[in-house]
Amino acid sequence: MKPFFRLAAATIALAFAAGTQAQDVQERTIKFGHLNNTDHPVSLGVKRFAELLAAKSGGKLKVQEFPSNQLGNEMQQQSALQGGVQEMSAPATTSLAGIVKEFGLVDFPFSVATYQQADALLDGPLGQALIARLPEKGLVALGYWDLGFRNVTNSRRAISKVEDFDGLKLRVIPNPVFLDTFKAFKANPVPMPFAELYGALESKAVDGQENPFAVILSNKFFEVNKFVSATNHVYAANIVLVSKRFWDRLSPTEQRLMHEAANEARTYQRQTSRAAAAKAVEELKAKGMQYNEVPAAEQARMAQIAKPVTDKFAASYDPAIVKLYNDELARLRK
Repeated sequence: MKPFFRLAAATIALAFAAGTQAQDVQERTIKFGHLNNTDHPVSLGVKRFAELLAAKSGGKLKVQEFPSNQLGNEMQQQSALQGGVQEMSAPATTSLAGIVKEFGLVDFPFSVATYQQADALLDGPLGQALIARLPEKGLVALGYWDLGFRNVTNSRRAISKVEDFDGLKLRVIPNPVFLDTFKAFKANPVPMPFAELYGALESKAVDGQENPFAVILSNKFFEVNKFVSATNHVYAANIVLVSKRFWDRLSPTEQRLMHEAANEARTYQRQTSRAAAAKAVEELKAKGMQYNEVPAAEQARMAQIAKPVTDKFAASYDPAIVKLYNDELARLRK
């Protein structure tokens, strides 16, 4: 812990101990699972959240991190949260589309072009409207973290135009929006759990995959793929989830401290994640990957090809949420 942060933590802890809220906070250990490695920005965000929460609660609320799928894949951890046997996780928002289909909107390709647009969309009315649908599914969300823009790697060729996808066997998240988008690009999308991906790339069961740069680096995909192309086709976010069964056992003070720690950790996590993405590109090139950027005009072509896909899915979502999404995007793009 850095000195200035240690001092701040000590100050918060003293203020807590002196306050009347101390009796409202019990000793608790919170199991926080995720699929990323310990050098990934999601893991760094979990650590910062743990530090903040411990400081704010006078050491009573302790977070125990379980990285790298230790508690199961994202869907298994989601079930564990709903069942109350795990307290927290930070999956990609994509994993929630199975229980609240409107989360699919976050995965619509080429919807946002900058981090600022992404933050405004998720922290604003659209992101909050999606969060409001989770408690009835047994989950509570404390906000969105950065995962980053998703980019394609593969072992066959650079992707510089949409035709380069033709026939490529690409692992995608088991999500209908991703599947249909890459089918529209004439790729051969293969849904599979993340934990199986490296082996599939190594054995050439798939040619490539798509993920943010920091994930590509952290999971050593440079060992099994030669090309990395900055398609920036989807902005991906993680969402900080709490089991509703656990949340409902917390006092209002404990809930407030959880919210405060999550909000403060979010700023740090996003900064860390975005710095890591820029650094990861240079490291991937140093590891021998061939890197290329996709021209804006070509991204616009891809967006047009994907539009019938997003229109189809939007037609099956709650019209009020879709209108909010479109209104927010129109406002952000001005």
